[in-house]
Amino acid sequence: MSKPFALITGASSGIGYELTKLFARDGVNVVLVARQSPVLTQVADELRSKYNVEVIVNSKDLSKIEEVRALYKEITQLNLDVEYLVNSAGVGDYGLFLKTDWEKELMMININVVALTYLTKVFAQDMVRKGHGRILNLGSIASFMPGPLMSVYYSTKAYVLRLGMAVAEELRGTGVTITTLCPGPTAGRFQQIANMEQSKVIKNQRLPSSQEVAEFGYRGMMKGKVYMVHGWRNHFYVFLTKVVPLALQARIVKHGQGLATN
Repeated sequence: MSKPFALITGASSGIGYELTKLFARDGVNVVLVARQSPVLTQVADELRSKYNVEVIVNSKDLSKIEEVRALYKEITQLNLDVEYLVNSAGVGDYGLFLKTDWEKELMMININVVALTYLTKVFAQDMVRKGHGRILNLGSIASFMPGPLMSVYYSTKAYVLRLGMAVAEELRGTGVTITTLCPGPTAGRFQQIANMEQSKVIKNQRLPSSQEVAEFGYRGMMKGKVYMVHGWRNHFYVFLTKVVPLALQARIVKHGQGLATN
């Protein structure tokens, strides 16, 4: 009987990287997926030496659907038993919608939405056939509200949450679960890549570590939670979305995400 694998996208840094260590710690073999092949190789060496698990490196640009399809095909050809799928890869961008770069936003939609949807579909189909499996998709506190100054990013994360909740209900009773992890801003490279280091939600704020958020999500996935919001402050924000009108939510988010003055 083949040993189970966890396939983790965005495995080279941040929450994805921390999740690779949690699976390996528990004796689960891992497939590492990201664009940065040299970094993945370093992560793979670390996991093999520390946890003595099998590690497969698969460098792919998930903004290109042909590479996403190739990823699944290659995993299938290796006949790997993917028991866990983690869609952690994601990008954001900060700025006014009329001024942000379309090519970066297209890449964002392809990674955050298209790649995640395709991988969720094909691996969930395989999991249902064997009667068990767990999927963890990375949403955000942004999943719950409109997001001026990060409008496309917030929209992609709203999609991730709604997709996850809908498919989780469809899969009820199959032995397969989908969990959507919804953290707030988290320490890591995401803010730099998204050009939001000067935003008030980031600058001079104490952010939870990627390790802390990963552990929270890992526990929830193993329990089969449908979605999880990390941190009491983020729970409060989610509560507000239930009582504050959408138009006012947009104004509040715009004010909160404005540029810090010091």
